[in-house]
Amino acid sequence: MIGSLFFIFNRIVEIIFLIPIIGMMAWFVHGYLQANMLTPAYILILFITSVIAIFWALDTLIRFSTTKRSAIFVAFVDMLFFGAFIAGVYQLRFIANANCSHWDGGSVWVSLGPFGEYGTRTDNPLSLHVNKSCAMLKTCFALGIMEIVFFIWTAFLALFLHSRDRDRVVVKETVRRRSHSSRRGHSSSHRRRSSSRRPAYVV
Repeated sequence: MIGSLFFIFNRIVEIIFLIPIIGMMAWFVHGYLQANMLTPAYILILFITSVIAIFWALDTLIRFSTTKRSAIFVAFVDMLFFGAFIAGVYQLRFIANANCSHWDGGSVWVSLGPFGEYGTRTDNPLSLHVNKSCAMLKTCFALGIMEIVFFIWTAFLALFLHSRDRDRVVVKETVRRRSHSSRRGHSSSHRRRSSSRRPAYVV
């Protein structure tokens, strides 16, 4: 019961923190699409991972009874998301030490496209808020690290639910066998007593 509550709570927290990642990364993706440019990997990986992850989290939360029965598979998929978020955060590592009060784009100024060098040349209004872009990327970086922790934790919780469910099945099977054997023993002893009380007829 406690394991189930922890799992549900962590799933809800995952969903809550995935929503702002999706929203901010969607803003970047939309900007690149409007400028007819390819979205760089440091935005695309975290965006795609977050979109798929929120659907997975919602599905396993809504169908929790199925989740408990397929706990091993759930743990495996959560481990995949754990790895995907590590990849997304790794791609965004350049923003970790950036000063978003006076950001110049650093090593990604060119790849920022409409938010950076290309936007400045074409007078794209998105390039006027480079500090805002820095703050959003840094926020997504921090939330991505939190999702790494959340998904590895729910993977372990799923394994815990599987072990508890397996132990419960073993206990039920043991009780059922003992009950069945006791009924058989009672029935055989009852038959022996009945045969011993049966009168003998002399021919």
